[in-house]
Amino acid sequence: MFGLLKEKRLFGDAFWALFGQLMSACALLAGTRFLTELVTPDVYGQVALLNGFVALGVTLFSYPFICAGMRLLPECLDKWERADLYRVVTRLTTRSTAVAISLLVLAGATYSYFSHSDFWLLMLAGILLIVTVWRELGIQLLIGERRQRGASLWQTTDSILRPLLAVSLVWWGDQKTEWVLLGYILASMVSNMAWSFVQGMKANKKNRPVIVRNFKTDVWAYALPLIPMELIFWVNGLGDRYVIGYLMTAAEVGLYAATYTIVNEAFNRSAMVLLRTFQPIYFQLYSQNKSKEGFRILWIWIACVFALGITGVSLLLITKDWVASWVLAKSYHSAVELMPAIAVGCALHALGTVVSQPLLANKRTRLLLLGRVCGAVTAAISIPLMVKNFGLPGAAMANPIYFGVEALILAMLAKPWRNISSGNEGAIDQAEEGASSCGATA
Repeated sequence: MFGLLKEKRLFGDAFWALFGQLMSACALLAGTRFLTELVTPDVYGQVALLNGFVALGVTLFSYPFICAGMRLLPECLDKWERADLYRVVTRLTTRSTAVAISLLVLAGATYSYFSHSDFWLLMLAGILLIVTVWRELGIQLLIGERRQRGASLWQTTDSILRPLLAVSLVWWGDQKTEWVLLGYILASMVSNMAWSFVQGMKANKKNRPVIVRNFKTDVWAYALPLIPMELIFWVNGLGDRYVIGYLMTAAEVGLYAATYTIVNEAFNRSAMVLLRTFQPIYFQLYSQNKSKEGFRILWIWIACVFALGITGVSLLLITKDWVASWVLAKSYHSAVELMPAIAVGCALHALGTVVSQPLLANKRTRLLLLGRVCGAVTAAISIPLMVKNFGLPGAAMANPIYFGVEALILAMLAKPWRNISSGNEGAIDQAEEGASSCGATA
């Protein structure tokens, strides 16, 4: 009976994760279609570059603490510990986001002074960063508690409102970057306030037991190696558009970003369904020393991601022209030939993420950092060379190169084919620690 209940909950988690990702993907595809009809590739490229700065602020300054909260939630013994963990993660995330805003304002003021560009665009990007961090903090901690329904509905609401308000403001105002950013900001503010009120739960302070665990130390220990790793993740995922902007123009950035968004969303949303379904239960089983069950869950997850990649790339090779005609305006169709290479890169990235999960479960974030560094170095070398020699197609072809290298090295470090039981964890951890030290020295 207990096994049936676990399977029922797992299928329930999968349903709500699928619902959230599917609805979000449909909203994004529709929004991209309408937005590319209304704005030029140059304006879309400016939005993509500013969104890249927002993503950098989220991943570098906030997401490491949010990831730490997700990983530590299964280890909380009661609602009091969960409340303490929430408070620590929220405080650290807020402080780090304030640092990100300060750096963005300083860099924006300096850039505007020397280039005589519009400083208000960077101010809007800073506000967008605040509401995006708020959204991610709420959604990810709900996922960590396996409250998939609330997380999916929050994500879906934000995904629908963002393109809706952005398109409405561009239609009402003008084809300018600031209207798109303002639409995103208003959408996330409405969604965040509504779902924070619905999901908000505070622990009763009466009869509160003494909490002896220092969550701040635990969060910092888990998050610190993730900070440079998230920077590397950003470079791998968004660095190519800045290389294109430097070597080419904002219009080419718009063509590439629109095409990349469509392909990446199809793969990323599908992989995210699997991540949100399997990762919480995998972490939970690992925390409970149920290595056999966790190993089985991990390999079901890997098989699903592998099948997803093969199927997705095959379908896109056949239907890329049809996809472009449906989801992109005609002025963006020249970039349709970029889709297959981008798709292979996205599939390899999803595979690398899942094979590295044993490192996260075992809190071996330094080894994970080593694998990400290898991918970032490959990206830093391959992207400029490929763009300089082949233009936009070169940027697309670089994706499978650096994501493939990253996935291979992560698999070698995590060794997902080994079932690590509680009896030999210590010896393996020591061996991995030595490997990490040697890799850092080399």
